[in-house]
Amino acid sequence: MQANGTGGQEPEPQLSCRNGESSSSAAGAVHSNGLLSSANNGLPSTESPASDTSMKKKKRLSQSDEDVIRLIGQHLHGLGLNQTVDLLMQESGCRLEHPAATKFRNHVMEGEWEKAESDLNELKALMHSPSAVVRMKFLLLQQKYLEYLEDGKVLEALQVLRAELTPLKYNTERIHVLSGYLMCSHPDDLRAKAEWEGKGTASRSKLLDKLQTYLPPSVMLPPRRLQTLLRQAVELQRDRCLYHNTKLDSGLDNVSLLIDHVCSRKQFPCYTQQILTEHCNEVWFCKFSNDGTKLASGSKDTTVIIWQVDPDTHQLKQLKTLEGHAYGVSYLAWSPDDTYLIACGPDDCSELWLWNVQTGELRTKMSQSHEDSLTSVAWNPDGKRFVTGGQRGQFYQCDLDGNLLDSWEGVRVQCLWCLNDGRTVLASDTHQRIRGYNFEDLTDRNIVQEDHPIMSFSVSKNGRLALLNVATQGVHLWDLQDRVLVRKYQGVTQGFYTIHSCFGGYNEDFIASGSEDHKVYIWHKRSELPIAELTGHTRTVNCVSWNPVLPGLMASASDDGTVRVWGPAPFLDSQETEGLTGMNLLISQNAAELIML
Repeated sequence: MQANGTGGQEPEPQLSCRNGESSSSAAGAVHSNGLLSSANNGLPSTESPASDTSMKKKKRLSQSDEDVIRLIGQHLHGLGLNQTVDLLMQESGCRLEHPAATKFRNHVMEGEWEKAESDLNELKALMHSPSAVVRMKFLLLQQKYLEYLEDGKVLEALQVLRAELTPLKYNTERIHVLSGYLMCSHPDDLRAKAEWEGKGTASRSKLLDKLQTYLPPSVMLPPRRLQTLLRQAVELQRDRCLYHNTKLDSGLDNVSLLIDHVCSRKQFPCYTQQILTEHCNEVWFCKFSNDGTKLASGSKDTTVIIWQVDPDTHQLKQLKTLEGHAYGVSYLAWSPDDTYLIACGPDDCSELWLWNVQTGELRTKMSQSHEDSLTSVAWNPDGKRFVTGGQRGQFYQCDLDGNLLDSWEGVRVQCLWCLNDGRTVLASDTHQRIRGYNFEDLTDRNIVQEDHPIMSFSVSKNGRLALLNVATQGVHLWDLQDRVLVRKYQGVTQGFYTIHSCFGGYNEDFIASGSEDHKVYIWHKRSELPIAELTGHTRTVNCVSWNPVLPGLMASASDDGTVRVWGPAPFLDSQETEGLTGMNLLISQNAAELIML
């Protein structure tokens, strides 16, 4: 914290910066940044003619050096090391802030509101926007008014409201709110309704933080400026880190400032932790549940297997098998609360199966017509409806019992997605586009247009970005709001197989996709070049799913009949890690440069 709570008990250091020039005790001596210096405000003088002579010989400080000294001084003052700050300022010939700002700070922290208002007249000449004085005065009077009310001085508070706040003719809406606080019968009620800390150091420090925003930094530094700069530096390093995949801690307590931030590739899900071999034919799809505790895999062998994720070891264990899908299972969708799982089949399948995952019972087996082809499905966010469709022209909205609620004629659907607004359904069709359909007002509009067939797509959690697997082109990233192609990712082999890619990692900073060259590719969202290629599968990788809760866990399904579970490398030394089977990382200088753009 800055020294907002000193309460005037210990004066602020405020020596002017001389930078090699002789010091003058006159109040009109000019500071190197154009501000006027002043007397030492009661500080004992430590200067002598000898010290003046030695200062002349010192190297003149640059503006950046002065800024650093002031930042350090502010930080040390916040730690209560005031004598150290005094010495630093005297030896460097700098000052933390303008003398008028120091007086203003002390008067605010002491609650001397008339003196603080008087200080504003002196500060007005130093502001870039003199009109800000009205806003600053309003904040001061608001604090004064609230403190009177808390002390039970209702008449004095009313006088401030009528004779001081109202004549400012500023923020009348707020004045009406303040007047309502007169009805508060108890200080606790006042603090609760006003969302105010009450009279004292805490509320006055917050007030001072607001007031400082109107003053140039040459006059008074913004609060905790050094901590802000350090936090920004750490966040920038994390943004540029190719493998950063953990929660961004906004604080600095758990960060070393002595070294740059670097995440080891061993912490990234590039190592095969498990190979699930329970399916006896091609595995076409896999998907983690929304709570990250389960994985569902669908296969050509006509079964769906539900896997339980151990929360500690992240190992997967077979929980139950759902059987009876005569055509095989090519697509799966969890309900928002993970109670139900819908399974769809390939192009020649006209049935849709809705399972209760908790009981393992089949709730609904839906088939509108034997001529249908229900190959894709998406849940409405309310969990009570879903949409399904196929390439033969079926596009339905249904309830949990499979009852048809709405239908859209003539739409040949390849893939579906429901947006969070609960109304808009995105559907890719055979015209190489994605359109938005509104089942409430029966309107539709074009959103994405590609030059080649869209084999599948998925949407980010915030509904802004769409990730497309495009035939013969690979993986494309679209901005749905601006309707523009953002990025084309390189490396993946994509023909006319249906391959499902996904967003993943913490904050969905990464993208993963299967490939017809038997690999799993991972990109940072901002880099077109892959940061990792994962090997191990022996046939086409049809689907990749990133655990939405455990950012270090990923699964991939392949025509080789297996599901591979990927996680961080075990605790091995660097030489052993370089030789890990099933991990082939491509880290290029170009990728590192792209990530920084």
